[in-house]
Amino acid sequence: MKPFLSFAVLILTLVSVRAQEIRELAWGNPITVVDLRTEAGSQLVNANWQSLDAQIKPASFNAPGPSTTDKLLLYPTGKPVSTYTLEPRCGTPAFQQAQWSAVAATDLETRRGNGLLSHVWYRTTITIPATVGTVPVTGSRVLFELVADDYSEVWVNGTLRKSFGARANGVINGYNARQRVWLTDSAKPGETIELAVLVTNGPIADLPNNYVWIRSATLDFYAEKPIPAEWKNLGLLTMVQDELKQVMDPSTRIQKVADGFQFTEGPVWHPDGYLLFSDPNANVIYKHDPAMGNITVYMTKTGYTGFDIGEYHQPGSNGLAIDPAGHLIVCQHGNRRIIRDEIKGPMTILSDGYDSKKLNSPNDLTVKSNGDVYFTDPPYGLPNAFADSRKEQPHSGVYRIRNGKTDLLTTNLGGPNGIAFSPDEKYLYVSNWDIRDIHNTKTLWRFEVKPDGTLTNGKVFFDMNNTDDDEALDGIKVDTKGYIFASAPGGVWIISPEGKYLGKIIGPERPANMAWGDDGKTLYLTAHTGLYKIRTLNGGKLAKPMDY
Repeated sequence: MKPFLSFAVLILTLVSVRAQEIRELAWGNPITVVDLRTEAGSQLVNANWQSLDAQIKPASFNAPGPSTTDKLLLYPTGKPVSTYTLEPRCGTPAFQQAQWSAVAATDLETRRGNGLLSHVWYRTTITIPATVGTVPVTGSRVLFELVADDYSEVWVNGTLRKSFGARANGVINGYNARQRVWLTDSAKPGETIELAVLVTNGPIADLPNNYVWIRSATLDFYAEKPIPAEWKNLGLLTMVQDELKQVMDPSTRIQKVADGFQFTEGPVWHPDGYLLFSDPNANVIYKHDPAMGNITVYMTKTGYTGFDIGEYHQPGSNGLAIDPAGHLIVCQHGNRRIIRDEIKGPMTILSDGYDSKKLNSPNDLTVKSNGDVYFTDPPYGLPNAFADSRKEQPHSGVYRIRNGKTDLLTTNLGGPNGIAFSPDEKYLYVSNWDIRDIHNTKTLWRFEVKPDGTLTNGKVFFDMNNTDDDEALDGIKVDTKGYIFASAPGGVWIISPEGKYLGKIIGPERPANMAWGDDGKTLYLTAHTGLYKIRTLNGGKLAKPMDY
């Protein structure tokens, strides 16, 4: 059989669009505030404001490729070109050694810059006090809140916290919009933090007849982020075997993180420290930032943009994964393919068919340590599933992508869905649920992984057909000790490496999928309209932090 693509990969420039919608979750009220525009406030934290006009200067650069290392025209490896840069850059010797002007705290509202296309740096160092007024602040969470006229970027200790879909927490947040930048989760008296703020006049394409200034600048101290009572201590953990105590604390309960979604799916922890998850109904990928507690749209139009999109119940992305290089790998329902986000370039199509036929609608995936992508391909993303006229594959396969080639590994399952490796990658687990026979196909399969990465000796590892529920078997995760967490009828079933049913996590909504996050021991649960989390004892493997 021949793979559908006669060459390794295709490059797609318009697969999905990154967006910056934001949903800022409630923080409650601070226990105290330091106003950095007042003498008393600045003196309390040893803040000494300075300003410096930033300059737009000519610079030499390179056009995007082509070169021997950049055939896709993504990076500055081509012919020399002339452009412009902004100087000085934060963190450089020129930035530190420039002729800064002292600014009194009470003069932050004074207009600066030369008007029109103006850029002004402000900087100060703050020292965390032991008390603010009579309020002790040791151990509190500290946010720097700023409103600048008109756009602002905030660097903390020489770093700008930039990531796709980011809004606020340092990057430009909007026109005269509030910036809220996380500084520390546990304030320590005497701790120093460097703040640098670049303020730009705007709108840039409609420059106003005014200047740059700071409207508001405060340090906000919070005892802790308030969690609504109805979001805490949810659900229950049912214990069938005492061995469950090696996996979960029996007293552990679920906490809601966010709600209001259409249908959450396919979560993955990003090595930069945030959670990504799909809403295939809404055709978006969301980002949850634990530091700020916000939900933003990371990507939009993540699965389909066809004229017939109105026919699709779930046109968007589903399963997400991170490869060893830190790229986001995405299952696209409507486009019926697996893509890779190139971070600084367009999307790469890793697979969109097999044997000269389009894939059904890739559902979930996992990435082996060598970079091979394994994925499931039932037709559940097509409007009429198995009966859909667009369906081309004669089976619902489990596939592998290696070096641009798509290999069919097994057709034994009628409705393959969740997929995960054992910690040593000797086994591959795949959940099965065929909607044509929902009461007789609720099975968890295990395959042996051969040295060449293909599968053998596939058999039912755990049978759930004795349950009366109609609910699907969906996502799977395996912890570092080999215990399996399977989204199944009634909740998340916990199964030992030997195939013993240990217990079940039962929540307000049945999770469709899961991801390890935070320190690796938090299990995030995507469940219908909500995002939840629960703590585990062993945890799972996380992708390594990226070096951009």
